[in-house]
Amino acid sequence: MTLSQAGSLWATLAVTLVLGALHLLAPHIRRTLPVSTQAATSLGGGIAAAYVFLYLLPRLAEGNEAVAHVLEEEVRAGRVRGFILFLVALIGFFTFYALERAAHRTKGHEQEPARLVFACQLGFFALYSGLITYTLATKLDAGLAPAALFAVAMGLHVLATDGVLAEHFPVSLTTRWRLVLVAGAGAGWLTAVVAQPTSVVMNLLTAFLGGGILLNVFVDELAPERHSSFAWFTVGLASYSALLAIATFTTELGAA
Repeated sequence: MTLSQAGSLWATLAVTLVLGALHLLAPHIRRTLPVSTQAATSLGGGIAAAYVFLYLLPRLAEGNEAVAHVLEEEVRAGRVRGFILFLVALIGFFTFYALERAAHRTKGHEQEPARLVFACQLGFFALYSGLITYTLATKLDAGLAPAALFAVAMGLHVLATDGVLAEHFPVSLTTRWRLVLVAGAGAGWLTAVVAQPTSVVMNLLTAFLGGGILLNVFVDELAPERHSSFAWFTVGLASYSALLAIATFTTELGAA
């Protein structure tokens, strides 16, 4: 099932409101979960890992063709074409890694890292939420099921990343500053309304977002054994992989 352009934007608005609510209510949600925080984080990590390896990376490979088509005169070698989006993904990975490292190095013996680091972390996670809502509208063009799976994975991922921010900045991350994250999600949706992204822009933004997702999965959601649950990670990985497989094969059969 696919939606019209207007329908996609309204559906994306609904997801944007949900993501905004998750940003605001994340501390309460974590406290009231029926399972431990470790189990919930591991479940989200398994889902995010399945999303990255079974959905995101294959789409990046396909997206190289669109980017290479625009850069045809400058980029001719096939190996170079395959390099473009993965380089952008690496930049996204490195950006979030640098922020994570800065948060740890500047903390020292203090309760929290420096205020500048907090501002940078908050700004980039607001951008992170904006990229999610900005790219979601085009995913709805491909079908409701893939977009819904993306929204679920990103919703759980938002909860996990919020937990990381709360751990780094237990004092600074107040409700007032959480509104910045909500504004980031809303800004992404508004940008999609005003300026529908081209395939090239979408592929580049998705690659950057994918690099950030990879870093957060590897560093924060695949925690050391004492802070994670292998069983819940496996449940998340297996269940989401199965859902992606069903969505993929259903889409292929429908197009045949």
